[in-house]
Amino acid sequence: QVQLVESGGGLVQAGGSLRLSCAASISTFSNYAMGWFRQAPGKEREFVAAINWIGGRSHYANSVKGRFTISRDNLQNTVYLQMNSLKSEDTAAYYCAADLQLNRIVGGTCGYWGQGTQVTVSS
Repeated sequence: QVQLVESGGGLVQAGGSLRLSCAASISTFSNYAMGWFRQAPGKEREFVAAINWIGGRSHYANSVKGRFTISRDNLQNTVYLQMNSLKSEDTAAYYCAADLQLNRIVGGTCGYWGQGTQVTVSS
């Protein structure tokens, strides 16, 4: 069915930047809202960002607003998360998510998830 594969995670110093990518195997990719979540050990999964089907509307968690930018390339079936001014608090496994409804992404009830990519921010 729907498959989401994240990449781009790694180790970065505080204040640095990373760009995560999510390649989606979805025949109707342009019809799906996409998003990113993250989960640190011992912490609950938290919403990070979401973008609607044409990329004209996005939502961000307050903790990343102004630092992270979500975007999508429907020609490449890929969603990105540009992370700037990284902090140690951003250290987590980051997961790509997809759903036909944007509000289900924001609410964490989306139907499809990737396997995650680890982001570690050193101080």
